[in-house]
Amino acid sequence: MTKRALLSAYDKTGMVEFGRALIDLGWELVSSGGTARVLADAGLPVIPTEAVTGFGEMLGHRVVTLHPAIHGGILADRDDPSHVDDMATHDVTPIDLVAVNLYPFSSDPSIELIDIGGPAMVRGAAKNHRYVTVLVDPADYEPVLAELRADGEVAADTRRRLARQAFAHTAAYDAAIVEWFDAAADPPLPPTLHLSAERRQVLRYGENPHQVGARYSLPGGSCWDDAVQHGGKEMSYLNVYDADAAWRLVNSLGELPAAVVIKHANACGAAVGADITGAYVRAHEGDPTSAFGGIVALNRVVPVALAEALAPVFTEVVIAPGYDDDALEVLTQKKNVRVITAPPPTVPPLDVRTICGGLLVQTADTVSMDRSQWQVVTDRAPSDEEWRDLELAWRLVARVTSNTIVLVKDGQAVGIGAGQQNRRDAGRIAAEKAAGRAVGGACASDAFFPFRDGLDAAAEAGATAVIQPGGSIRDEEVIAAANEAGMAMVFTGERHFKH
Repeated sequence: MTKRALLSAYDKTGMVEFGRALIDLGWELVSSGGTARVLADAGLPVIPTEAVTGFGEMLGHRVVTLHPAIHGGILADRDDPSHVDDMATHDVTPIDLVAVNLYPFSSDPSIELIDIGGPAMVRGAAKNHRYVTVLVDPADYEPVLAELRADGEVAADTRRRLARQAFAHTAAYDAAIVEWFDAAADPPLPPTLHLSAERRQVLRYGENPHQVGARYSLPGGSCWDDAVQHGGKEMSYLNVYDADAAWRLVNSLGELPAAVVIKHANACGAAVGADITGAYVRAHEGDPTSAFGGIVALNRVVPVALAEALAPVFTEVVIAPGYDDDALEVLTQKKNVRVITAPPPTVPPLDVRTICGGLLVQTADTVSMDRSQWQVVTDRAPSDEEWRDLELAWRLVARVTSNTIVLVKDGQAVGIGAGQQNRRDAGRIAAEKAAGRAVGGACASDAFFPFRDGLDAAAEAGATAVIQPGGSIRDEEVIAAANEAGMAMVFTGERHFKH
């Protein structure tokens, strides 16, 4: 019996070539709408769906293939006598291959781009993959043709793989529609989440070498999908995790040339400056011991002077918007350094984490830099120089693991105390790392000071200005301590815990 293929695709890439190859193999083609016209215009014999169903397109193309003559041909179990009898009774011809892809809903979400017939055919063919080959990606046309030419049929394992891919395709499609409905209703946290993610990169290993890891992208893609690795080993799970933290942070530090050094997803060095090389040098000097084996992120194209300054330092990853040719030559000579160019990062609207048997979901933590919403609570307001350091310290402290204290002087992070169980230890670590370099600089705390001892520690480190959320029952005590020390203090009204 002649094999029959149903071709109906929005993305018609490779469709004419695929249809011609099937005809050469002795298949007949059934098609509808624009796909049928494209095939016919190419001189291919095509049976229009209306010749199969007895009905033309209806309801402005909403109903074309929704008919027992189509779906019976797709869904029939050829080994079930009752199915075979039904097909004979209703003159239904089996359909052995379905090549369908869907209206591009995400490109311009609207009611009319919600495909009905397409998903029905895809799901029907995938369900009946024992007999039917389903194709939703033009990239699979040639491998399927290769099997047909070699063996006269598509292997069972291939049909099963393609069926799995088809259900993933329709699941992602439905998830995009649900997301559109949720966006129109504008709930900050929708009643259900339908996550669809595509594996884009198999990683060298997971968090530890005995674990396996991969990077997936959500619909709409990730800046990592367009990143280019110019040299170095394959990326591991932690390489991507830390580089992503570095890339997001450096792109949040304002308009000046900026550099950050990340270790275990936390900044150990950060600086802004008049030029990107100077910013990097000062970022590294913030904590050169911790910078060993770190991740460097830069918000400007990398010149050769910066590459030469960075080359002697053991660095896992360098990420930037671009590199001068001579800088790239210097860096790629270091065989262990992963050198990456990436487009700007985007901030996902929801932050999702796994817990036992479920997810924790929250809206993204955005850091407001609107001074009109901040309050100077001390007798003295910050000077212009202090304001600049306060703003940088506030941007940094929001992206460092809590509890954290950040000390900044002249656009350079000189002391970062991260991830401590109490704020006093965070302040002590920051002051020890600063080693006297915070004199006249700024101190930022991600949450309020519960006692004045935290403020006293900042003063002892030499900071003359402090930025914190405020909101403690002892705020007046802390403000008094700042006034006693002649410090300026600003309340932002926003806490930025990060775990």
